[in-house]
Amino acid sequence: MAHGRPGASAATATTNRIRDVSPFSGMCVVCEEGCPGLCEVGRSAYRGREVIYPQPFGKATAASQKDYPVDFSHLTILGETLYTEGIEEGKETIFPNVNIEMELDGIRLRNPILISAMGSTDVARRNWEGLAGGAAISGCIAIVGENVCGMDMDAEWDWINNKVIRSPDMEFRVRAFRDWYDGYGEIGVQLNPHDAEFGVGEYVASKLEVNLIEIKRGQGAKDIGGEVKVESLDKALELKKRGYFVYPDPEDKEVQEAYRSGLLRAFERHSKTPQFTREGFLELVDKLRSAGVKHISFKDGPYRPFDIAYALRLGAMTELSFMTFDGAGGGTGMSPWRMMNEWGIPTYYLESLIHGLCCFFEFERMLITPPLVIAGGITLEDHVVKALSLGAPYVRAVGMSRAPLAAVMVAKTLVRQMKEKRGTGNALDQGTPGGTDRSNQRGTLEGLFVTAQALKEKYGQGYVKLIETGAIGVYTYIQDRLATGIKQLLCGLRKFDISYLSRDDVAALTKEAEEIANYYPKGVKPAGFKSLRFVTDVDLEKISKL
Repeated sequence: MAHGRPGASAATATTNRIRDVSPFSGMCVVCEEGCPGLCEVGRSAYRGREVIYPQPFGKATAASQKDYPVDFSHLTILGETLYTEGIEEGKETIFPNVNIEMELDGIRLRNPILISAMGSTDVARRNWEGLAGGAAISGCIAIVGENVCGMDMDAEWDWINNKVIRSPDMEFRVRAFRDWYDGYGEIGVQLNPHDAEFGVGEYVASKLEVNLIEIKRGQGAKDIGGEVKVESLDKALELKKRGYFVYPDPEDKEVQEAYRSGLLRAFERHSKTPQFTREGFLELVDKLRSAGVKHISFKDGPYRPFDIAYALRLGAMTELSFMTFDGAGGGTGMSPWRMMNEWGIPTYYLESLIHGLCCFFEFERMLITPPLVIAGGITLEDHVVKALSLGAPYVRAVGMSRAPLAAVMVAKTLVRQMKEKRGTGNALDQGTPGGTDRSNQRGTLEGLFVTAQALKEKYGQGYVKLIETGAIGVYTYIQDRLATGIKQLLCGLRKFDISYLSRDDVAALTKEAEEIANYYPKGVKPAGFKSLRFVTDVDLEKISKL
């Protein structure tokens, strides 16, 4: 269950001096005097708390490196030949005819994908236009993450009540999606405790007509509030004035002197740790609905089972639009590296827990939980199908963040390199799979992006912005690669509508995976509980009916 070498990782720009390493401590088996401090312990001796966080901050995202005992690779997708579901009689059973469109509380989606919240980190801000535009043309939900208004230095503020009046950055984030919105997907805004105090929900609902608000309690990569680094003393002072915890204290004269002399390079801004009470949660939901918010969702991290059960119960009581649960193993723009690896319930375990709890509430408490979204390291089509099957019928969609962001960054990089006429020979000259010759299009956008021509025909010259912002990367990744892959897998299952996915469509490859998936809080499962089967189990009763 190791995650490489615990004392060294590319995430923290650390390494070991020698090959032989103590597997538990992560230190070299021989720690020699004279070493300049290459490992995490050594580097921490001179850079201290900086080594807690992945590097380089603001230009990268990071995810857990830990190899958990059970994950989605311990499931296999089962093919089907005898039964076909979800297709009209006479229609060809080919994968292009698979329908993967769906709805979450009336929000139409072209695919079962939600781009999870990315907020005030630099890497999210710089790439937001591509993320939002790509989500809109792909027909996905995109969530603006926490602290955007609070971190906007151009925001107008009501200092008497400590409320935001206007935020140009938030306006940009919402507009980046709305400019491309065509009836599918939705733009949402996330609220952490600071955002709620600042009145962000009421502001975006009334002034920006945002219809979806996500209340955040946690995420899979960390169990504390959001964090960013701030390189400006004036900004650090402003953030402390607004109510954030800033370290070191920017009002301290000695700290200011250290900053001006160059000894202090940056400040850390930390958010409050979310602690929702039943009364406080109900009050916030009522306040948002009174402000005209149509859809309210909830984002939770992989906390202990009791906390997850309580969140599901509150979600059922308040009839939320949907709830997102983010398992350990996913990623972030900035989280403590060791925390990212060593806290929380991994995605497979979390989804199995949630499935059992939803069954318990439905069968024994007569409470129907909202539609669920599962996140945490999901990147490819087999992950999507396995996640929707394992959590069926409660899990309706999956959340992603690092993967769409990677698609934006790669697309922007390739376009920039093409403009500079360097480093793109391989990318442009390899042609397409199957031997199709595209040599006449080398060095063109259409030769680089397989979806460029179709987008050009649909949007005219407006498609240039989709290219320049990286939105085409998100669209090509989600709506060309993932959507096609999901349809192919569903076709093999003979499920021609994604709503027909069930636990019968996957099987456990290990007994441990089977046992985890079949969790039920009271042990003895009710008649309606759908158990996950072991891969070699045969339904003899079903055979006798053929």
